[in-house]
Amino acid sequence: MYLLVCPCIENPSLRAKGITHQKDLVAFREVLLRCKTFHIPVKMLPCAETLYLGRDHDPGYFLDRLDTQDFSDLISHLEKEVRKNWEIDGAPYAIIGVDSSPVCGVRYTWYGSHDDSPAKIPGRGFFLQRFSDVIAYDVYEAACWKVYLAAPLFSESECDYNRKIADILTGYALQVHLPQDCGDSEHSRDLSIQQKIFASNLRALDNADIIIAIIDGADADSGTSWEIGYGYAKRKKIISLRTDFRRVGVSEMVNLMLEQSSVVVNDIPSLIKALPCPIPVRPTAI
Repeated sequence: MYLLVCPCIENPSLRAKGITHQKDLVAFREVLLRCKTFHIPVKMLPCAETLYLGRDHDPGYFLDRLDTQDFSDLISHLEKEVRKNWEIDGAPYAIIGVDSSPVCGVRYTWYGSHDDSPAKIPGRGFFLQRFSDVIAYDVYEAACWKVYLAAPLFSESECDYNRKIADILTGYALQVHLPQDCGDSEHSRDLSIQQKIFASNLRALDNADIIIAIIDGADADSGTSWEIGYGYAKRKKIISLRTDFRRVGVSEMVNLMLEQSSVVVNDIPSLIKALPCPIPVRPTAI
């Protein structure tokens, strides 16, 4: 398994002048670090826009400069070259593209305005359209890979379940912080240990891209609820897993504040589907 990656993720100088910001560079680095950490092979797409317009080209919409027969011919040629390599390497698991590109956009593309239509339209860029048979993720989705697992951890069964969930998530190229692994597992801890545990978990929460919270039970665990609230205030992506079939109301499973601040799923397959970019490096049978 390998990923086919837009080349500007590895070499941002290929992008149009002035469009790359620090947050973009962070996302690019995180994607490459994720692949390195989980030993995911990466192959780069050719940069059709730079090949056609040259380096240091100005930003622009597709309709401005790329809506030509010459560019269409170049795209056809590059597609053939890429697919020819698949005969040897096999098809990639996924393509990692870059939204804002008229060529390699994933969720939307800067197409340009026509008869007062919006300049940004949904769908893939002109090059990535040619690979509709391969799933594609935006680089910001692929850069979301650090998970904080918020869950009760006061019994052996709870800790075992938490580790099961963490193991499943790791199999999808996600780095998981488990609070029970930083000493948060003994009732006899003194104040200094409590402070260290709190500081460690707070750093992990701040560093996380995603908070996955387990909210089973007649009521959600208080510590887990605090972590959800903190993550929501920090604008983290939050996914709550509730496999418990009990409900507190017709439209409420456990707590409206927790449910409204997160995406709630009811089983592990739904949890995987809710992830921004699950890459199955070691998928667990579920």
